[in-house]
Amino acid sequence: MMGNNNNIPPEEDDSESWIVTFADMTTLLLAFFVLLVSISKVDVVLFEQVKAGIQEGIGNREVTQPIEQLRVQTNEVIKSLQVEDVVGIGQDQDGLVIEFASSAFYEPGSAEIRPAAIPVLEQIIATLNEPRYQNFQIEIQGHTDDIPINTERFPSNWELSAERATRVLRLMLDDGVDKERLLAIAYAEVAPKVPNRTPEGQPIPLNQELNRRIAVRVYPRNTYTGQ
Repeated sequence: MMGNNNNIPPEEDDSESWIVTFADMTTLLLAFFVLLVSISKVDVVLFEQVKAGIQEGIGNREVTQPIEQLRVQTNEVIKSLQVEDVVGIGQDQDGLVIEFASSAFYEPGSAEIRPAAIPVLEQIIATLNEPRYQNFQIEIQGHTDDIPINTERFPSNWELSAERATRVLRLMLDDGVDKERLLAIAYAEVAPKVPNRTPEGQPIPLNQELNRRIAVRVYPRNTYTGQ
């Protein structure tokens, strides 16, 4: 005699149980992006990396990261020209920072770009001006060390750093970069990378050389919040 099966619970249909997991994940992602928006200053580079990681995890596909692409491409140009000792590339929370050592690009106390440096600048400019990077702002910063200058053309480091930055800007304009993408800023000696002097006030020549530079910041146009 067969037993009574009335007490056996019916099997649950879990064919749509994935919807609950998906809804939970979507809610968490929404909360994550709301949190990012609520922050006054978003780290764009980190945001791009996190966004790409999420998209790859969900869709299992490769995701385009323009800032990373630009970093890799610019680094390849620097290596191909063998100028790693005078051109460096880094990043801040808005985008990329390309630095040019003043000693290799200008005569001391001058804003004239050395002829040998122009092909280096032009190849990097050509990369920045590719169609895929047209939505990137280009901010050219002039920096000096703390040694005063006082000539008829450059009464102070402000004028020197300003003209050095605008010379690069002019080269970019001549090479076809849209003027709406460009900014030039003079910092003189007020934003050093490293201290120009010891606590006792003695100059540090190596540090002063590092502080004499042109910094080109590249970032999506809608992310600039100033420094």
